[in-house]
Amino acid sequence: MPNRLANSTSPYLLQHQDNPVDWYEWDEEAFAVARTTDRPVLLSVGYSACHWCHVMAHESFEDEATAGYMNQHFVNVKVDREERPDIDRIYMDALQAMTGHGGWPMTVFMTPDGDPFHAGTYYPKTPRGHMPSFQQILESVVTAWTEKRDQLNDQAGRLTAAVRAGIPAGEEVPPTTTAVAAAVESLTANYDQEMGGFGTAPKFPQAPVLEFLLRTMVLEPSRRSTIEPTIRSTLDAMRAGGIYDQIGGGFARYSVDRRWLIPHFEKMLYDNALLARVYLRAGQVMDEPAYTATARETLDYLAREMRDPEGGIHAAEDADSEGVEGKYYVWSYDEFVAVAGEDADLVGELYGVTREGNFEGTNNLNLALPIATVAANYAVSSQEVLAAKHRVDAALLRAREERIRPGRDDKVIAAWNGLALQAFSEAAAVLADDSYLDVANGIAEFVLTEMVTETGRLMRSWRDGRTSGPGFCVDYAAMSVGLLTLYQVSGEERWFWAARQLTLSMAELFAGEHGLYSTGADQPALIARPRDFMDNPLPSANSLAAEAFTLLGALSGDEPPLVDGIRRGAARLLERAPHAVPHLLSVLHMRDTGMREVAIVGSGSQRRAMEEAVWKSWRPDTVVALGRGDDTVPLLQGRDEHDGEATAYVCRNFVCDLPVTTVDGLTQRLDA
Repeated sequence: MPNRLANSTSPYLLQHQDNPVDWYEWDEEAFAVARTTDRPVLLSVGYSACHWCHVMAHESFEDEATAGYMNQHFVNVKVDREERPDIDRIYMDALQAMTGHGGWPMTVFMTPDGDPFHAGTYYPKTPRGHMPSFQQILESVVTAWTEKRDQLNDQAGRLTAAVRAGIPAGEEVPPTTTAVAAAVESLTANYDQEMGGFGTAPKFPQAPVLEFLLRTMVLEPSRRSTIEPTIRSTLDAMRAGGIYDQIGGGFARYSVDRRWLIPHFEKMLYDNALLARVYLRAGQVMDEPAYTATARETLDYLAREMRDPEGGIHAAEDADSEGVEGKYYVWSYDEFVAVAGEDADLVGELYGVTREGNFEGTNNLNLALPIATVAANYAVSSQEVLAAKHRVDAALLRAREERIRPGRDDKVIAAWNGLALQAFSEAAAVLADDSYLDVANGIAEFVLTEMVTETGRLMRSWRDGRTSGPGFCVDYAAMSVGLLTLYQVSGEERWFWAARQLTLSMAELFAGEHGLYSTGADQPALIARPRDFMDNPLPSANSLAAEAFTLLGALSGDEPPLVDGIRRGAARLLERAPHAVPHLLSVLHMRDTGMREVAIVGSGSQRRAMEEAVWKSWRPDTVVALGRGDDTVPLLQGRDEHDGEATAYVCRNFVCDLPVTTVDGLTQRLDA
């Protein structure tokens, strides 16, 4: 018989609806039962694409004996971290304070008041190495709860105080130029010169870091010789590695090895939206067609495989299919040869296919050799190798589509859709591809129609016609940035005004003295009200909020005065660990450099050519407003056509140069 989770909107929670564990969702009922029965609360946090979450579920939560012990001694609460990032953040802080590390599944034991006293991650069914079994952990907690309650309460008090303290605001904010220089130095020092990326295994793409470096290279050309090798080798290595789906497009969440060869195979929307933008912009800045192609392939994957029929983009694809990690993506030697046919030897060498394989006896495809090397080995041209690769890729993709797909988390998360909205909008402009604009319009329509209540409250997620709970600061911020980007590409004013409303609502709901809180003032209190500053793996709520305020201010002059508070809230990080706030640094650098506003009015091919001139090169410090003569966006006020021709105004702080009516004239102003 299904448990309480059967009524959830979360695919992750629904995966646990048939567990014999008497799960509760996070609500007051669970804590009331804990107080009444004097039992501790066992909180389990994970997400649907998490491989080790599945393992722990199969080993322990589906086991009748383990579940019986849990039900007897605990009140058990299951949380989807993607629906409730606030709960995840609070108790992850507690876990890291206790152990120095974190991860998922996260297992937390707490008092009936929600104060944590013990925490860990995955626990195996039986003891393994230095890891105790889950049953041993349960029994030790029950013993301590019964016999050492005072010690547990003291521990809970200390952990809760640490969580509430968070990152204190700094007394002085370091100059942005100083923080940028320190971040670049730290990142290049930690850069893996041989394999690309940062640090060692496991290795994550770190899209906010890559975008920060790319932006810095554009805004400070003198740093290009230092930064470009870091970006190039990282983008090349990821694109060639097994972390990238060579035949279907899209990136897995991270690589378990230093070489980017074997990933954890889950694919997350946020990674792919952010990385698509990085590759798109890197293709422009470095004039590298391979990066542009990677951006296209990644966006095409999202549009083809992850788009909901209603218009939003789904959250994730699982690592597992048929209960086996990576089974959907890998190939035995015989399978590959059978599908590739007469191209098997040549393309097999390109993809590193062997009888032994590189992943549990199978082959996870990667570009093992440069195309030119394979061409030389087979005495053919590079074009012939590429043609063979395209034939084999198409055949492999058709064959793979006959397999059982990994599970999909088909909820639509507002923040992640905001990131996708920005990526598809920019791609539509940079690549002059209206199919991407269609996807972007679909995302915006969907979120504003299905995920905003009649009172204007943005919700966190949607699935199958139902929303979960109210949106968080990151949802407002990411959607605001996405809508402002869509406006700059399409010129449709409704997107500007929707973004403005979200941005001003964000200021009301989340503002604090030193930055924005993650949770709204209209939501029930938890043991702490978290603030989010660190940018990994996606930009933080405060970084995105600073970006939304900056863009809104540049387009309208209507900027809530909150960015200085965000600076103060992040001051210690900016001083001591600037590499941890790369997106915030990108925004502050852009602000301090001085925003450039471009207003283009008129119609016809000349206006289109002017728009293309703006998007042809990446100028991170530039915003654009597009007018048609009846506009209400403030940047367009008083901007008229000259002599009946499309006209462009290039401004700073709403003070404009003389208008220009030619593409060459606009380009000269932009390059000045």
